[in-house]
Amino acid sequence: MSDLELREVTKEFPGVTALNKVSFDVQDGEFFVLLGPTGAGKTTTLRVVAGLTKQNSGSVLFDGQLVDDLPPADRDVAFVFQQYSLYPTMSVFDNLAFPLRSPMRKIAEAEIKSKVESAAKTLRIEHLMDRKTAHLSGGEMQRVSIGRAIVREPRIFLMDEPLSNLDFKLREALRVELQHLQKTQGSTTLFVTHDQIEALTMADRIAVLNLGRIVQIGTPEDIYDRPKTTFVAQLVGTPRINLLKSHRENGTLKIEKSDLHLPMPPDCEVPEELLLGIRPEDVNIVDDGEFLGQVALTEPLGVETVVHLRSQEQTLLSLMPGLMNFHIGDEVRFNILHDRLHCFNLDGKRVEGK
Repeated sequence: MSDLELREVTKEFPGVTALNKVSFDVQDGEFFVLLGPTGAGKTTTLRVVAGLTKQNSGSVLFDGQLVDDLPPADRDVAFVFQQYSLYPTMSVFDNLAFPLRSPMRKIAEAEIKSKVESAAKTLRIEHLMDRKTAHLSGGEMQRVSIGRAIVREPRIFLMDEPLSNLDFKLREALRVELQHLQKTQGSTTLFVTHDQIEALTMADRIAVLNLGRIVQIGTPEDIYDRPKTTFVAQLVGTPRINLLKSHRENGTLKIEKSDLHLPMPPDCEVPEELLLGIRPEDVNIVDDGEFLGQVALTEPLGVETVVHLRSQEQTLLSLMPGLMNFHIGDEVRFNILHDRLHCFNLDGKRVEGK
C-alpha cells in the first residue's frame, strides 16, 4: 500500500471551480473519508487521484512521488463506483478475474484462481461464483465490485459512495464488512460519501468538503465535538444541532425569543451576539431540570425519541433514550449541558478559546 498527498489541487470546468486549492494527505493503511453534500467536489477529487481527470494546477503524490503525468493504468489504484460497473453477461468468477487477465499482468491462471477465491471468501460470495452478475441483488453486485478491486492488490483504493444505492439494513451490514476488510488488509482507502453516519463510523480521519474547498480535517471526534463552522456542525449529527441566535446579557448567554439564560462558557471569548450550538443529546428532560418548556412534537425512533421543546417562541430538539410518553402541550423540565455548548460568530465561524 501507499500514502497519498494532494497539494493545492485546483480543477475548473466551464463556469465553475470544482476544486479550489484542495490539500490533504492519506497515510499508508488509513481509512480517509471525504464528506460533503452533492456538488462539493468529492467525485472530482477521486477522478483527479485516479488520473481520469486532469487538474488545472496543484499536484498528486504517491509515496512522495509526483504522479501527475502518469496515465490511469500506471497509477495502480482501484476505483469502486457508486454504480456497480460489472459485466452482466459474465459470471461472478470472470468479473473478479477480469482485471487480472490483462496481457500486461501476465498472471498464470492458477494464481488468478487463487486470488479470486480468496477475495470471494473474504466477501462471502463463494456461492455466487458461477452466477451471472445480471441476476444478483444490489448488495451482491456491490460485493463483486469491491472484490474486483481487492484482487488487484492496488496501491490505493478509491471508493465513490459505494453504499448509497443499497437499502438501509444492507448498507449498515456492508459498512461493517468494509471496515473489517480495510482494517484486516491494512489498505489505504479514500472513501467518498455524503452520509455523515458512514463518515463518523468508518473513518480514521474525515475531510469536510464544500463548494470545492476543504472546510475541516480531523478525526470523527474532532469533526463532531469541535466543528469549525456552522456548516460542519449541521452536516454531522442526527438529529440536527440546535443553532440559536443568542447575545450576552448580565453576564449570561440569553437565547433570543426564549426564557433561556445560560452561563458564559469559560473557555472562549464570547462576542456580543453569536450563534449558540447545542446538540440534541445535550438537552436532557429531567424532573428537577433548570428550565421549563412545553412539548411541541415527539418523534419516536424506537431506541430513542426526538422531543421538540418550546420556550416562548424558540424550539429546541432533545434526544432522549427509549420511548417517551409525552403529549403535545405537556410541560416538562430540562437541563442543557453547559460544558457542551458550541459558540459561533454570526458569520458561522467557531469562537476559539481564550
